[in-house]
Amino acid sequence: MRKFLFILALLFLLGSPFTTTAFAQNNVPTDDEVNAIAHKLYCPVCESTPLDVCPTQACKEWRELIRSMLAEGKTEEEITRHFVDQYGARVLAEPPKEGFFWLIYLLPPAIILLGAVVLFRSLKEWTKPKTASSALDGNRSELSVKKDDYVSRFEEELKKQK
Repeated sequence: MRKFLFILALLFLLGSPFTTTAFAQNNVPTDDEVNAIAHKLYCPVCESTPLDVCPTQACKEWRELIRSMLAEGKTEEEITRHFVDQYGARVLAEPPKEGFFWLIYLLPPAIILLGAVVLFRSLKEWTKPKTASSALDGNRSELSVKKDDYVSRFEEELKKQK
């Protein structure tokens, strides 16, 4: 047993000078990592085109810029902030939920709700049975008297012609 431990220790000591330390490979971001960030950004040059699918040379350069920033260790928020600082909030696929941009999130539901209320009230008014008010009754009775007078004169004229 002692010989076995001695040989094992000898092999360990003799083998250790020939081993080298393995360093991690260079941290090169993959295309998927780059496109995950580029998908959240729109091309500042092309109209309504996400940065990850835009074929222009400028977008290719911006994707390479994202790759280099990821290799430097920058986070997704830092990269998007860089693009917003350079080109404005219009490059974001989703507007930020702050300041004036809150209207984008609040206005459409408010308009839909207002339209539903107006539609509900209109339908309720249209389906409600009509009841005549007393003021209208007075006007209608005068009209009916005038109409009855006209009808009676018309009937008399018809009788005279026979």
